[in-house]
Amino acid sequence: MLERGSELAAAAHAVDELVAGAAAGGPPRGGILVYRGEPGIGKTALLAEIHRTARDRCTVLTARGGETLTSVPFHLTRQLLQPALDGFAEDEVRHLFGDHFDLLAPALGIAPPPLDAPADPQGVLLGLARLLDRLADRLRDRPPVLLVDDVHWADAESLAWLDAFTRTRRDHRLPVLVVLAHRPFVREPQGPGARATLAALADRAVLTLGLNALTSGATAALARDVLGGHADDPFCHELWSVTSGNPYETVELLAKARDRMLEPVAGSAGLLRDLGAGARGGGLVARLEELGPGPTRLAWATAILGTDSTPELLAALTGRPAKEVAEDTERLRAARIVTAPPTTGRNGLALVPVPPLEFTHPLIATAVYGSVPPAMRTAMHGLAAWALTQAGHGPAAVSRHLLEVHPDDDQDVVSQLRAAAVEHLAVGAPDAARRCLERALVEPPGPDTYARVLYELGCASLLTAPAATVRHLRSALELPGLDDELRIDATFRLTQALAHNNELQEAARAAAVEYGRTPPGTGRRRLQAAHFMYEGFQAAEMDGPDRSRRLAELTAGFTGADNSERALITVRAFDAMMRGEPATEVVRLCDLALVDGVPARGLSWTDPVWGFEIPALTGIAYAFADRPDRAEALFTEAVRAFEISGWSGVHLAFAHTLLGLVHRRRGDLPRAQHHLEEGLRLADRVGDGLPVHWDTACLLVDTLVARGRTAEARSVADRYSFGPPWPGAIVLPDGPSVLGRLLLAEGRTEEAVSTLEGAAEALTVRGRHHIVWAPWPLDLARALAPTDPDRAAGIAREAHAHAERLGTHTALGEALRCLALFADPAESQRLLAQAVEHLAASPSRYEEARARLDLAHATGSATTLAEATALAATCGADLLTSDK
Repeated sequence: MLERGSELAAAAHAVDELVAGAAAGGPPRGGILVYRGEPGIGKTALLAEIHRTARDRCTVLTARGGETLTSVPFHLTRQLLQPALDGFAEDEVRHLFGDHFDLLAPALGIAPPPLDAPADPQGVLLGLARLLDRLADRLRDRPPVLLVDDVHWADAESLAWLDAFTRTRRDHRLPVLVVLAHRPFVREPQGPGARATLAALADRAVLTLGLNALTSGATAALARDVLGGHADDPFCHELWSVTSGNPYETVELLAKARDRMLEPVAGSAGLLRDLGAGARGGGLVARLEELGPGPTRLAWATAILGTDSTPELLAALTGRPAKEVAEDTERLRAARIVTAPPTTGRNGLALVPVPPLEFTHPLIATAVYGSVPPAMRTAMHGLAAWALTQAGHGPAAVSRHLLEVHPDDDQDVVSQLRAAAVEHLAVGAPDAARRCLERALVEPPGPDTYARVLYELGCASLLTAPAATVRHLRSALELPGLDDELRIDATFRLTQALAHNNELQEAARAAAVEYGRTPPGTGRRRLQAAHFMYEGFQAAEMDGPDRSRRLAELTAGFTGADNSERALITVRAFDAMMRGEPATEVVRLCDLALVDGVPARGLSWTDPVWGFEIPALTGIAYAFADRPDRAEALFTEAVRAFEISGWSGVHLAFAHTLLGLVHRRRGDLPRAQHHLEEGLRLADRVGDGLPVHWDTACLLVDTLVARGRTAEARSVADRYSFGPPWPGAIVLPDGPSVLGRLLLAEGRTEEAVSTLEGAAEALTVRGRHHIVWAPWPLDLARALAPTDPDRAAGIAREAHAHAERLGTHTALGEALRCLALFADPAESQRLLAQAVEHLAASPSRYEEARARLDLAHATGSATTLAEATALAATCGADLLTSDK
């Protein structure tokens, strides 16, 4: 290749590094290599040369984006991975997929999508990333090289997959080499989207190279190679001037000059400009029209069908017999417009499928598609949809054409687009589903289905666009067409979307309005559960005690007869725990909400009707009722269920957070820290400032302070903006209480007192007195003891009264330990001995170690001090640096 030595050398070095790293079995040495250049600058030819040089040592996988295929989810992913998987036996393929074949295979088009439930988009992306990791490991002898051309036309899902695969790699080193070729950005990407993802991928590249136009010397060398050594300098210079050194235009113009038998001398140079006008744009269209209506119609059909341009479908779309299609194909090939595949082929006795017809260059595809008259283009997309359907293609494959047809009140189109949305959701492509449903609304649906389509559109965007979900579901609820069951489900999902959008008050209000006009029964109780849950989740509410009273009265006679009763009992148990009601009652309610110790069928962690909140609340209530054993069983099942279902985003992050809570309550601080850091890692992959970030950061700060790692705790707090302004939802455990504890550990007593007094004001008015969930009174009493001992003692006495009502050994031990600060030495020793006795009977090993240390200091007992130090060591805490 002319003047591409440095670009090819960079690729050769990258391939050498990849192969050497795979052979050594050490850290991966692949990465991303980016080539960027204008249309026709030679990106495709460069990738072809890299393919040729790498194929002897590597498994080369190729893909190309398409201008008309950006709406097809996982289009590039399928091009890359399907051929690689074809080389393995079926049992080996399933081994590569691990436990997630059913989740991932539909996204790759090698298994039909399950239509019973949507796939988690994040789970699909991360699962496909792990699949590529396993594939790279399996192919270590011939490590994979992924060549992706025209990646500026990639579908968003494939870019997101590459992003998930490359984002967290150390030093951006990968077990594969990813080579991306794309056109320069006209302007820098603004906000999220496919172009922003591509820009992020390019930022991670080991090397990015821009491709330049050919120099006049290289253009002359090319001209003499094609037309003969007698091509003179004036001719070659004019050739370079006409084409601006663009390799594609240069090659095309030289081919035309050769076809016209143009003498490459100065006298012919003046003809080049007119001859070159047909290389692209209007000139190319004119050249196509000169071939006649048959070839023109075939080129149009190829531009419409894209990768589906098989002889059968081309015949259907052009309305011409197969023989004439073959003849027209040959004319297009002779004109260098298409690269014609063989018309037939056999491998032994088996007929080899004919590859689809392709244009010789993307520039031609763009020009031909743009040349189709708009009305004709729309009609041909409609005909293509019909032809694909007749050929047995599913709704998802047909939908990209239906998106292009004019609305015509066609209910069959609405039905197909709705079915396509279901398929897109089943493969983890909610944005593609949203496009189909939005287009279905424009058709529009009939009066009896319009509200249902709005409902489906709201459900499709629930995880990705809560604000849009709110808008669509509210519109659906305002229209006729939803039966009672769908109205209830639409309202419940509306409350979920409002909650995800940090509008808890509006979520509670929406549920209250709808359950007020819903007749008694399971549906009404479902809405009541949402109402009470989202009211309770608010960081502030007008009358918390009254809500708690109404909830207690509603559930007083419940026996757990069905899931709606069990859900309300769970919400009641969580509320009772927060209020500091007797732990025995909290545990009784939690037990009543379960069936044989596990969530009932239909209330599981991955149940789409109720959501994961119900089992989560049960486990949290257990954890703060001194039953971390039962909480751990629930949360361990959560991790297993989410992993099996491919829910690898926020759900799995929260499950690890909950396991971190269990281990923090037990005093296994290193394991708590491990799960909490994993929770943050998983949450960071999804986004920033999510509710799970608040809960996990809060617990991690608390855990690190307990371990004596105050500087690390401050680093976490700063990184995740843990502090005011607080979110509209409660934080697990109480955020201001934990921040006050951190401030005390840092010696910032005045700020700590102010923060803890704020916690006291917010929680006391709501009747929330659980001193382990919100330990503000214990820390506030300690902070005030030197300066205002009377007030501090009063706070400690009140905390002890709440602990006695709560009745857990942890709460009683912690309250007695605090009371001991304000007693005379003999009484202090007695109180601390009682605190140790309670905490030894509790699951809270860290708090027991702290109490034993206090008792050792009060008594001067070396034995007790040794016991405290040994117990703290098993907890992973340093009692010399940890505080309170």
